[in-house]
Amino acid sequence: MTEPSNADDQRFEQSRSSDNEHDLDSRQRRDARRREAPSAAVVYEAIRAEAESELTRPLLGLAWSALGAGLSMGFSFVAQALLQSYTPDSPWQSIVSSLGYSMGFLFVILGRQQLFTENTLTPILEVLRVREIDTVVRTLNLWVVVLVANIVGTAIFAAMLAYFHVLSAPIDAALAHISAAEYEASFVTTLVRGVFAGWLVALMLWLMPFAETARVGVIILVTFLIGLAHFPHIIAGSVAALYAVFHGSHGVFEYLGVFFMPTLIGNIIGGILMVAVINYAQVAYSDSRREN
Repeated sequence: MTEPSNADDQRFEQSRSSDNEHDLDSRQRRDARRREAPSAAVVYEAIRAEAESELTRPLLGLAWSALGAGLSMGFSFVAQALLQSYTPDSPWQSIVSSLGYSMGFLFVILGRQQLFTENTLTPILEVLRVREIDTVVRTLNLWVVVLVANIVGTAIFAAMLAYFHVLSAPIDAALAHISAAEYEASFVTTLVRGVFAGWLVALMLWLMPFAETARVGVIILVTFLIGLAHFPHIIAGSVAALYAVFHGSHGVFEYLGVFFMPTLIGNIIGGILMVAVINYAQVAYSDSRREN
């Protein structure tokens, strides 16, 4: 008896596949489409639409939201200090304490507050789409208002910790230790590390629109990595850096020159490269006739 050939096997499998497809009713086919991963173009459009909405918000409302975000980010600093204080001095202590770095980001992102790098870099997508001076101006206004209000919020939080001794002495010592670390690297090193921080935040934003029930996990994992690697974030790090200023161990000009400027530049470069150059380019230059 003749053995079936490979061609016969392929025709049989194709026939079975076709029969299975016809067995699906319209409801099952819709369900199958819903379970498909969204294309890069769909993710891009979701982020761009949100960025467009942010650009139309009144600046006063943005300022109050950004002030709240600056205050909320202070809890990353506190959570890190608490975990560091209550864990034994060991090589894995930083792994545990870095989990606290995620706390402020959870409050801000889930609470829909305005955070520089989290809500301000995505409007670059709208700038690239319309390429009009009005959109550039509105984006710059958004950046300035959110950044200034964020820093004011972090300064208020840091001053309260430094002047009112909110926490116990051992935890104050942990706060001082964490804040000193913000000034250890050189200008160039801080800038390059800031690029990675901005890059990771942009990656997180790209994942968020369709993360659904995994949103909390995405935020924790990405920000935990930022904290563990000591990649400086302009707002989260400013709470610690300004605590050192109010505590008297570092000066205002040190904060501006050693931490603020290199971190800000690095975060912007990293975020724009990731959001604008990579994610925008993969959609803008993709073949529209194919799924990404």
